Amino acid sequence: KLGFPVKDAEDVVAAFQAQSDLYREVVVKLLRNPSAPEFLDGLEWLRDEVTARDVGAFFYAGHGMNDRDNDFYFLTREAVPDRLRRTAVPYLEVKKTLGALPSKVLAFIDACHSGNAMGGRRGVADINAVASDLAAAENGVVVFTSSTGNQFSLEDEAWRNGAFTKALVEGINGQADLISDGRITIAELEAWIADRVKKLTRNQQTPTTTRPPAISDFPIAVTR
Repeated sequence: KLGFPVKDAEDVVAAFQAQSDLYREVVVKLLRNPSAPEFLDGLEWLRDEVTARDVGAFFYAGHGMNDRDNDFYFLTREAVPDRLRRTAVPYLEVKKTLGALPSKVLAFIDACHSGNAMGGRRGVADINAVASDLAAAENGVVVFTSSTGNQFSLEDEAWRNGAFTKALVEGINGQADLISDGRITIAELEAWIADRVKKLTRNQQTPTTTRPPAISDFPIAVTR
């Protein structure tokens, strides 16, 4: 059982909602421990909401799992590991949604971190293929993931967050402004998260960022 996925999502939402100096409006649909149909409804809402003038974003904190065919699934509250096709959300549904958005798109995936204090672990799914595939989609998605390959992702009672989410929220809230120009770009956020997560987990976890070649660096937050 994960300890903090709902708080992870709430903290990320709060960080972006505070970015009113950069975005005219931040519109959010927050799903707390959704069922598979509710997750799919959320994807449909995102596709209906985002226009070419926006920056679309997707955040997921929870478990991910590959089935026997090596297809990746996002686990929802009723997920049964032996019946993923009927009880979980296939990655391809997320890919179709994000790839169809007409805007710049960010995806933050804090998947498979442990439900116990630091050092607790569970089975893992390799998220590298998901990140690479999303970035290679027709419109391209900038993908931040919590770990690399088959590493475990970690959370801690002291933080009440996954290490990746803690670093992400800190970065958006200003600590990723590495050159002190008042703006936080994709590249700065990537560098901040990579260094911060390694320190938080004592080099047990290595986050990754995958950016389509056609998408240049751009600001996603400003300091207040």
